Amino acid sequence: MVEITGVIFKPGGKVYYFAPGKDEYKRGTGVIVETARGIEYATVTIARREIAEDKLVSPLKPIIRVASERDEAMHKKSIERKDGAMKTVREKIEKFNLDMKLIDCEFAFDGSKAVFYYTAPQRVDFRDLVKELSAAFCMRIELRQVGLRDGIQMLGGLAPCGRECCCSTYMPDIKKVSIKMAKNQGLSLNPSKISGLCGRLMCCLSYENDYYAEACKSMPKVGSTVNTPEGAGMVVNLNMLKMQVRVKIEDKNKDLITYKDFTLDELAEQPKRTVEPVPANRENRDTAEEQNAVKPQPLRDDKDREKKENKNKQNKPFQNKKKQFSNKGEAAKPEQKAAPDENHSRPGDGLQGDNKRNARPRNKFRKKPRGKNENNKESKPSPQ
Repeated sequence: MVEITGVIFKPGGKVYYFAPGKDEYKRGTGVIVETARGIEYATVTIARREIAEDKLVSPLKPIIRVASERDEAMHKKSIERKDGAMKTVREKIEKFNLDMKLIDCEFAFDGSKAVFYYTAPQRVDFRDLVKELSAAFCMRIELRQVGLRDGIQMLGGLAPCGRECCCSTYMPDIKKVSIKMAKNQGLSLNPSKISGLCGRLMCCLSYENDYYAEACKSMPKVGSTVNTPEGAGMVVNLNMLKMQVRVKIEDKNKDLITYKDFTLDELAEQPKRTVEPVPANRENRDTAEEQNAVKPQPLRDDKDREKKENKNKQNKPFQNKKKQFSNKGEAAKPEQKAAPDENHSRPGDGLQGDNKRNARPRNKFRKKPRGKNENNKESKPSPQ
């Protein structure tokens, strides 16, 4: 655990941690600290406190001293100078006809530098503008481009809910916001209703997302069937804040449809249908045994027996013929192949060894000449 003191550099800004040292600083007191930009004036928002080392970026810089009356006067002078500087810069922007919108400006505590923040749809060439501003203010000038969210965070304003923007009050760290957060909260996906002053998704969606994600786990889904004190119905709408469910109940006998809100305690999900087990009574056992028992087949009459014997007698001559054909097939000798004719010799028949391999192979798919048989005699057409 490490002792820290939290300070901010402007109202609604991000909190930065510094090492308090041996001194104690009350909330709201002005202090002088050293940052990457140099020496700056800050206001204490978190008194001495212990925090785990994992949440800190070491090493922590110490607080130099408590702000004196002279330091307070210099800080107020830089704030009063801000309005006149903004007006001058806007006039210069119109003079050079630059496509940029001025948002805010800051002066260094020692008065050696001024930083101007602006938004623009694309990159702007402001080299001539910087030259005139440095000549007008007699100090170093910096121009920094920021995004739409950062611009609204610096300016502030009233959100669609009627309160001041979250990003300029208690949410200095801009987090990633997705459309899934709006779906979890049951909001309409109309861009005009879920977008803030910057035209992006409202930051409050991410601030309340953790609560709605946990509430969704205990609430039934829209379209599911639930049991209510007034009968089974279908879920139509969910109220996450009040933890209530609106159910549509249909009465088919009266042709009546009613909508009513119920709490989670009054609801229970409709149980699945289960087959009731058959009671194990003697009567049920006897009936089951009778159904499963194999019934004895009745004896055949004498007429059926005679019909069967006659069929067997009729089939005997056919069975004897099958045996004769099978015996003849076994006794038949395999036919011997005829010797090749001298007039019809194959290529490679007279060769031996490797010469026979190199001979031209026989084309098995060669077509025979029409109108001739194997003995090269013209065949007569068969009578139809």
